[in-house]
Amino acid sequence: MKLSREQVMNIADLAKLELTEQEIEQYAEQLSAVLDYASSLEQLDTKDIPPTATVLPLENVMREDVVQPSLPRDKVIANAPAAIEGQFRVDAVLD
Repeated sequence: MKLSREQVMNIADLAKLELTEQEIEQYAEQLSAVLDYASSLEQLDTKDIPPTATVLPLENVMREDVVQPSLPRDKVIANAPAAIEGQFRVDAVLD
């Protein structure tokens, strides 16, 4: 399926792209190749393949929630650019 110049310009307009003449020709070839490949995939017999959202098994990648001692407040506050009474001091964001 070969896309016409007008079709490429329409796609570019929908994507809010300004293309040069060289880019129009280049994208016409590239988009046509993508559509040809998609067309060849449509011809595959997939009736015995169940629909799926992913081909990979789902796994929980989160670590166990284990209680551990935290840093002492003095060490944490020592890294702050400004602190007051053991708390981080930040500039006001509201009047």
